[in-house]
Amino acid sequence: MIRHPLETLVSAGGILLLALLSCLLLPAPALSLDLARWLINTFHLQDLNQLYTLIFCLWFLLLGCAEYLLIRFIWRRWFSPGHH
Repeated sequence: MIRHPLETLVSAGGILLLALLSCLLLPAPALSLDLARWLINTFHLQDLNQLYTLIFCLWFLLLGCAEYLLIRFIWRRWFSPGHH
């Protein structure tokens, strides 16, 4: 079976799209004001907007990785063409 050269790129893009949808459906962790101030001072950030931008980017990447691993596990376990 010949695989398309862009198959890996398309599947990774699809998983990132799923992660984006999950980010919209699952709220990012909410921080208390004291914890937010501590993080801003620790990482020398300018304001709360910059902190939450970083939090949302990390949340997106975390969900994307988790979904990728979950979808890959399900595919290999039950739907893989070489599975007997």
